Amino acid sequence: MRTSGMWRSVAAATALAALTVVSGCTIQPAGPPGTSPAASPPAGGSSSAGSSPPAGRTPDAKPPASAGQPAPEVLWSPGDRGGDVRELQARLRQVLWLYEGPTGTYDASTVYAVKGFQGKRGLPRTGTTDSVTWQRLLGMTHEPGKWDLYASGGQPAAKPDPRCMTGRVLCISKTSRTLRWMIDGRTVSVMAVRFGAQYTPTREGVFNVYFKSRHHVSTLYDSPMPYAMFFSGGQAVHYSADFAGTGYYGGSHGCVNVRDEGKIAAMFAQVRDGDKVVIYW
Repeated sequence: MRTSGMWRSVAAATALAALTVVSGCTIQPAGPPGTSPAASPPAGGSSSAGSSPPAGRTPDAKPPASAGQPAPEVLWSPGDRGGDVRELQARLRQVLWLYEGPTGTYDASTVYAVKGFQGKRGLPRTGTTDSVTWQRLLGMTHEPGKWDLYASGGQPAAKPDPRCMTGRVLCISKTSRTLRWMIDGRTVSVMAVRFGAQYTPTREGVFNVYFKSRHHVSTLYDSPMPYAMFFSGGQAVHYSADFAGTGYYGGSHGCVNVRDEGKIAAMFAQVRDGDKVVIYW
């Protein structure tokens, strides 16, 4: 009887010790990386089981959902230039947040448009284009065509036609929609131009300026044609306020429209009657 009672006492003590160790491991806070678990408290000492966490600490606290997430990458910001900025501006025009351009320069108008677009969609109004803003804009627009990207000019001028390489020439490319004012093979200035609409096309070939009229008004359409330089019938190279305002979203009645008034004014002062006009693809 004594032997049986003694073994029961030993078994009970062993089970109690095992229970105490398991309970302590369950709530024992982990130490710093690379350290071993804390030693069991000495006999008679207080166990960490059931003890309160240090002041200001919640045992199962989790960091906010945004903690540790990097900020969106900034793709373009004020002052940037190039084709990517031109595409950004063309897409902002599609959703009616930008009216000028595209110019290819991240200017004040672009900052204002980006801020408006961001605010409307609950994004931070930074005015810079980050990856989140860009992806949202991509999802709402289509890829711009060539003349969407150059709606206000700025496209590179085409290589001059061989017929432009001698004399004084208004060298006009329909492919690049540009006019080079050239003297003896040297380009004096380059400007964006627009041509006739589908049913009133601009003629192609070699012509000569035969009449200049600074404040001309069309007798057919009663519309102003300032800085007009006539080269074929009623067709002329002249400044167009409509082209300056709407870009390539419009067209002429066959004339070659110039959108930069300063450039055509300077060219008008230099061009003489008899100067050559070459219009080619």
